[in-house]
Amino acid sequence: MIALTLAEIADITGGWVDGDASVRVRGPAFLDSRRVDRDGLFVAIAGEHTDGHQFATAAVGAGAAAVLGTRPTGVPTVVVADAQAALHLLAAQVLRRLRAQHPALRVVAITGSQGKTSAKDMLAAVLTDAAPTVATYQSFNNELGLPLTVLRADLQTRYLVLEMGARGVGHLAELCLVAPPDVSLVLNVGVAHLGEFGSQDMIARAKGEIVEALGPDGVAVLNLDDPRVAGMAPRTRGRVRTFGRRSGAGLRLESVEVDDLGRPSFDLHHGQERIRVRLGLLGEHQATNAAAAAAVGLALGLSLDAIGASLGRIEALSPWRMELRERPDGLVVVNDAYNANPDSMQAALETLAGIGRRTGRRTVAVLGEMLELGDESDAEHARVGDLVRELGIGLLIKVGGSARRYGGADSPQATSVDEAVELVRNNVVGTDVVLVKASRAAGLERVAAALLDNGEEGPGQ
Repeated sequence: MIALTLAEIADITGGWVDGDASVRVRGPAFLDSRRVDRDGLFVAIAGEHTDGHQFATAAVGAGAAAVLGTRPTGVPTVVVADAQAALHLLAAQVLRRLRAQHPALRVVAITGSQGKTSAKDMLAAVLTDAAPTVATYQSFNNELGLPLTVLRADLQTRYLVLEMGARGVGHLAELCLVAPPDVSLVLNVGVAHLGEFGSQDMIARAKGEIVEALGPDGVAVLNLDDPRVAGMAPRTRGRVRTFGRRSGAGLRLESVEVDDLGRPSFDLHHGQERIRVRLGLLGEHQATNAAAAAAVGLALGLSLDAIGASLGRIEALSPWRMELRERPDGLVVVNDAYNANPDSMQAALETLAGIGRRTGRRTVAVLGEMLELGDESDAEHARVGDLVRELGIGLLIKVGGSARRYGGADSPQATSVDEAVELVRNNVVGTDVVLVKASRAAGLERVAAALLDNGEEGPGQ
């Protein structure tokens, strides 16, 4: 973040200063008083369960320069009517100043029903190899996470990569007002958050807001394999670039293969250029995310060879996203517990089944519930259960009440994470490969951690 006095922050946000107005904020803005950024700005949000103002003194005592909140806190504070709205104003103004002083700065917006965090992580790795880059941490992609990411940028930042999530029409448009994009990537339109949107057409309408936010000099990067995404081309004033497996894609994904543990290799074909890429990541679907990241890199002027080299060096993404770990006794654990929706469930289960076919290992799927599916929830859970059986998954362990909808009368059912840990420990052996997946609220990363902490003795011993 560029250095600002509290007086300047108050002027930008329409607030007033309680304390010394000359105090200067030099570090980023942050929300968690347990993870203080030195000389940063602690944003005190009064939430449903916790009021951040209670931690203001501790944050400043730990090294924060000041507080942004809705009431005085006893330490230097910019007092505003609405902390979230003030955060948006501050981020937007800081970005405008950065652009004015650093015209080469480029903002990339990324959205999609699934895969956007993986694509964001890949793109951030590619761009970081080229120039200083700031990207969304994990999937902090909402009305608080996005401005916090913007405020981490400084005068050295060349690329600002922003993952954008939406829970309704108008949400992405609001985020794009904070950070108008130069390049907008839309990965896909699936059924994640269907309960909040009502239909896939409404999801497409909302996702397309990030291409509508582009100016005439902007670039929309669209997945040609997804008809709803390809159909967004007329909605932008910018130029359109496409990627995908279809023959008309500007960047074509071809010859996808996977190794025994599901790590993909593939060709990227652009004009007269063709490169072969081998990812150290798990899942054939990551090839599409890599192609998306490559298409954005090309739009930003990087060479295909440099992009391919960067992609090939990636060994890990954000935590709990198709993390492949092996226990000393040989048990393979795939931790994909960060999130789940029908499309990502299918990709993960197909990856699991593929590993089983190629290695001869028994496959075990530990599945929790998928949230935010609305009236389609029962049907979507049932479809995933059908897929488990079609793929020949060796053992299904269901966790949580809604997981019963996966069916399979002979499949063990756990009502809690602790119960799931015991079920898994007592039902797997070192020659198995285990997938752990659910919506984030299920907390199934604890199951994966327990399996990996089980040590040399092996499960059930």
